[in-house]
Amino acid sequence: MKSNGNKPLTEEQKQSTIETAAEHYGKFMSSLGFEWETDPNASETPHRVAKAWVNDLAEGCFNHPPKITAFDNVDNYDGMVFEGNIQVHSMCSHHHLPFFGVAHVAYLAKPEGKIIGLSKLNRTVEFYSRRPQVQENLTMQIHEHLDKVLEVHGGIAVMVSAKHLCACLRGVKHPHSEMKTSKLSGAFIDGDYSVRQEFYNFVKDMK
Repeated sequence: MKSNGNKPLTEEQKQSTIETAAEHYGKFMSSLGFEWETDPNASETPHRVAKAWVNDLAEGCFNHPPKITAFDNVDNYDGMVFEGNIQVHSMCSHHHLPFFGVAHVAYLAKPEGKIIGLSKLNRTVEFYSRRPQVQENLTMQIHEHLDKVLEVHGGIAVMVSAKHLCACLRGVKHPHSEMKTSKLSGAFIDGDYSVRQEFYNFVKDMK
């Protein structure tokens, strides 16, 4: 499995993975010179870290994709569906440091297509965020998943804006920098410029 891949595990498999990972993380801490086994503040750290990775930080790698409900477009809505400021909590696959921010997601509905339950856009972003990756790949994964679920649509737009602790705490150490990525398709990129501008206006209004 790649760092941003998906291999669902049963609860028993998760527990086994946590135990194995905790053993190796303890060795990692020891190799750095930490006497964690006799430190009351760190004696359970290997297990805590392993549990956090499986159940929280990288849960998108180990859980099944969320069930995305798509409804028939009974009223023949043919406009833009937008949801902004969806929280993103993820982790850089290069240094295993967090990056966090928001995602803005939109699609153009077609009368013969489907519409997605609003909360399912949040669940999609959350599912793909919770895994080690680079922000560019996260943006693409969200876009591709919605493309498959909608099947018929006029275009999809995804923008992710996030701060990366790997740039804040190490390397260049610039705490105020922010990265933006986007993936546009259909009328958002090939159609009338006003469609793309409407999306960016919605994004602007969220601030």
